[in-house]
Amino acid sequence: MPSKRKGKSRRRFVLIISTLLLLLFGGMMFYKWIAYRKAKLTRYKEFGIAIPDGFGIHGIDVSRYQHLIAWEEVKKMEVWNIKMGFAFIKATEGIGNMDPQFRRNWQKCRENDIIRGAYHFFIPTKDGKLQAENFIDKVKLRPGDLPPVLDVETKLSASPAALRREVKRWLDVVEEHYGVKPIIYTNADFYRQYLGVDFDQYPLWVAHYYEPRQPRIGRAWHFWQHNDSGQVNGITSKVDFNVFNGDSASFRALLVPGAPEE
Repeated sequence: MPSKRKGKSRRRFVLIISTLLLLLFGGMMFYKWIAYRKAKLTRYKEFGIAIPDGFGIHGIDVSRYQHLIAWEEVKKMEVWNIKMGFAFIKATEGIGNMDPQFRRNWQKCRENDIIRGAYHFFIPTKDGKLQAENFIDKVKLRPGDLPPVLDVETKLSASPAALRREVKRWLDVVEEHYGVKPIIYTNADFYRQYLGVDFDQYPLWVAHYYEPRQPRIGRAWHFWQHNDSGQVNGITSKVDFNVFNGDSASFRALLVPGAPEE
């Protein structure tokens, strides 16, 4: 008989704890919803998304998945003073791959006077120096372009130490070639878990979707990829939206001052 009472007490305890945890979770979600509603967001039906207020320079990033882009239409689109002021374009991946749309996107973006930047998708199990050489072979920067970007968002089977080592090799080789410090692109959680203070001296382009005001990361950042479901004239598929964290003067100061000519 005492064992039955003990069993009932245990079940009652578990039920109470479960209820409290559920209430706590519900309260946190409600608080987040209230914060989101109060945040400075404006929904633009033309872009299909809510865009955080307080940022003056907006842009997109594209790759083969946006298919054939009509860059002249991207350039012309402007809604309530919001227009695409820059575009990051996927150039290379791993040791030998190049995005099949890169050359066209790279040329057409410049022809339509949109500030362009090129990025490399990093494969953490491959040699960082060889990946850097793949990027350098395909991407010829000009003054006025954005600095080169390393997209590192997965570690695969690499250890954290090996990941950081090869990332640093890529960054060093690319910086030496172009004479400008590269930008790191990653998501907020990945940066905290695998990169952190070892790379705090590099400009950061951080992905953190659907946050109302700014990405939740404890260091300075330059670009914020805030949404992956935007719509832009001239692009038939959904596209990532970004903002620059600064004014036009600080944006111009970030651009490549001199680089090998095409």
